[in-house]
Amino acid sequence: MTGETSIRVLIEGRVQGVWFRGWTVEQATSRKLSGWVRNLVDGRVEALFHGPSHLVRDMVEACHKGPPAALVTRVETEASSEHPSPGFHQRPTA
Repeated sequence: MTGETSIRVLIEGRVQGVWFRGWTVEQATSRKLSGWVRNLVDGRVEALFHGPSHLVRDMVEACHKGPPAALVTRVETEASSEHPSPGFHQRPTA
């Protein structure tokens, strides 16, 4: 059995104004992950995914493509100690 993990993700490219956050909420919710997603003022999207390791890895891989209108050029990841409350939410721009 795999353990749980938290991963913070920064996504660059054409990722704002293309429904990336809404897509992320749908995709993470379908995987039963906890966490959040938000736009950053510098044009990137930031997300935190928490849940079973294999599902978090799958979600991070999905972020390399994103929704149809997105054009992802870079995805950075780092481990996080944050354990968000249950559910996946969209946060205000930071």
